[in-house]
Amino acid sequence: MTLTMKTMEQKLQKAGRKHSRLYLFCNFTALMIISAYSALMCSETVQTVFPSGGDSRKQMYFIFAMTLAGCIVFTIYAVGLFFRHKSAQLGILMALGASRKRLLPGLFREVLFLSGTSAAAGILAGFPFVWLIWSLFRLVLVDSSEMELVLDYRCLFLSLAFFLLVVGLACLTAWRYLKKTNIMEVIREEHINEPVKELGRWCGPLGLLLIFAGGVMGYCAPFIWEKLFSAYAPSWASLLYAPMFVGLYMMMLYTVVYGWGKHKKNPYKKIISRGMMKFQARQTVNNLLVVTLLMAGGCFAMFYLPASGTSAVLGYVNYSHDYFYQYPVDQAVPGEDAVKELAGEYGLSTKDWGGCDYIMLGIGGTAEMADEGGRYHVEYLPVLGEARFLSEDGFHALTGEYVDVAPGTYFGINNREESNIYLNEGAQDLTNMVTGKQIPTQFAGCLHYDLMSDSSGYYVLDRGDYELLEEGLTDSWRGRILQFNVEGKDSYPFAREFYLRFLHSFDESCEYHREYDRVAKMRAEEAGETYWMDTESGDGFRVSYEEWESMIFQSGWKYQPKFRIMLLNDYLCMMGVLYMMFLFIFIVCLTTSLVVCYTRCQTIAMNNRYIFDDLKKLGASPAFLAGEVKSQCGSVFGVPGVVGMSVMYVLFAMILYANDGRITDYEAAALLICLALVLLIGLGIGAVYRRTAVGIMRQLGIGLAEGIR
Repeated sequence: MTLTMKTMEQKLQKAGRKHSRLYLFCNFTALMIISAYSALMCSETVQTVFPSGGDSRKQMYFIFAMTLAGCIVFTIYAVGLFFRHKSAQLGILMALGASRKRLLPGLFREVLFLSGTSAAAGILAGFPFVWLIWSLFRLVLVDSSEMELVLDYRCLFLSLAFFLLVVGLACLTAWRYLKKTNIMEVIREEHINEPVKELGRWCGPLGLLLIFAGGVMGYCAPFIWEKLFSAYAPSWASLLYAPMFVGLYMMMLYTVVYGWGKHKKNPYKKIISRGMMKFQARQTVNNLLVVTLLMAGGCFAMFYLPASGTSAVLGYVNYSHDYFYQYPVDQAVPGEDAVKELAGEYGLSTKDWGGCDYIMLGIGGTAEMADEGGRYHVEYLPVLGEARFLSEDGFHALTGEYVDVAPGTYFGINNREESNIYLNEGAQDLTNMVTGKQIPTQFAGCLHYDLMSDSSGYYVLDRGDYELLEEGLTDSWRGRILQFNVEGKDSYPFAREFYLRFLHSFDESCEYHREYDRVAKMRAEEAGETYWMDTESGDGFRVSYEEWESMIFQSGWKYQPKFRIMLLNDYLCMMGVLYMMFLFIFIVCLTTSLVVCYTRCQTIAMNNRYIFDDLKKLGASPAFLAGEVKSQCGSVFGVPGVVGMSVMYVLFAMILYANDGRITDYEAAALLICLALVLLIGLGIGAVYRRTAVGIMRQLGIGLAEGIR
């Protein structure tokens, strides 16, 4: 049979199908992950719930950037691996007389077809992937009207940009390989090793030190900069995190070149597996870096769940009363008699009733005033914002605790953990916002009552000061607090009906967010400015009675009551979108990292198959060969997993500590849960590692019985 150059080219392409399939799989996976992540991130469902400029949204974008970087490196690795194998086919055709000009069209057609098809399929698969995962979450975890997934197809711009990057990179690599002039070098490209320069055994310990130093410097730099220069930290301050990545590289390099085991007593132990990794060190180190970043990003997303959920749920459980609510006295809210009558309709009786009045005053404090060049100065304002004040008698009526407040001072009400960072401890003036009456004051310390510790703030005044400042206040600046317990087991239907009646008793004058500060608004209007909450910047803080079941309303309404049974039962529904997003991020990052590990292990096995064949001919036992396979796979899966998860765990603990300078009991409980999650994730990674190692043994023809043992 006469072979033409075209048929020879087709036969060579057919012979390299397994490498083409691997390339297709890598591209498809990367594009599906980016498409799915961007679709969910840009969806109206997520954008509505994640507050603009909030920490949760910043975390979402940060992890997306890490995932994007990982997928880019993964794609570069995939295209490089494909052309290392493709180079042998090109070299054979060139040796048979085919010119580069003759090969170029066919190569570009193949590359465009493989890259374009896999990338387009990945983009399209991202949408059903998101829908499937989201629907599963709604079915298994929580479902509500707020959980309906509404996609914004402008997310395709991100996917298309990544698509162009993949195709462009593939075409550029194809052109670069055809530019090579040495035919024998092209043919042997597949077997050329990629060692890296050995830095010495000191690079491993130094890498650990750099990771720690980079994390501390990057996190602390903004605070130190503000203390020293009274200015917001410049964007380049983030570069102080750079030592972390240098340290990660050095650790991965140490892992590949030396390994973390002790080899002095037996220097030949696992020398073959270490040699295989060492001679392909450049690709292996890059892959381990990608996996480490993805593992860290996934754990960061997963840690968010217990960190926010533990403190909330434990706080609800430890409330002293089942029901606590407060309201302005100009609203017709159900009182004690109406509540008792409603409770009787549900077969309940109430007890431990308590209540008191409070007043809303202007409170002084320090504020950061912006200057030019990103600098600011701290200025004390006699009337800074709005705060709620009780008298000594009112605090006793609620808590049963007697407190003697000296005239001219005030106490702030904190929780038992003293984790409320919103308390104003620097006020020197209190002002009646109706009459303008103002008295000097100073902070006297904290009292503790969990039900009254929130971002709006409650404070306690001396009886005489309270009566003085109360004079002349209108009803819109006066309020009332009521609390009670239920005899025996509580009833959710009762709590829900009571909540709806409570809500419907308010008029439009109270339809605003807890962050809406009437005093700050008055101050802005006096200065001839528009209060920021009344501009587009405040759109994310709008609340509406019609959307009372939404997360923004449940967590942000100024007069949102605290009904323990509703808080515990509805917490997951209220936080569902937030939790689902971070859970999805965790799944995406973990899946991508495991795919990269699996691909890398497969590559090492395929590239070194001839070594295992030679070892078998020399009489190596299946158990020995299996040990070498497991050693390589263990390094690829284990080291980045341990480093990524442990570094993120330590960094997360540092963040919790930096919030208020200590680890509270609730935060300690959250860290224990995070540690348990790390162990579970480790078990999952171990299961995938085992399956991968067994699969490679099967491909290499190693006896599975001995290998599994």
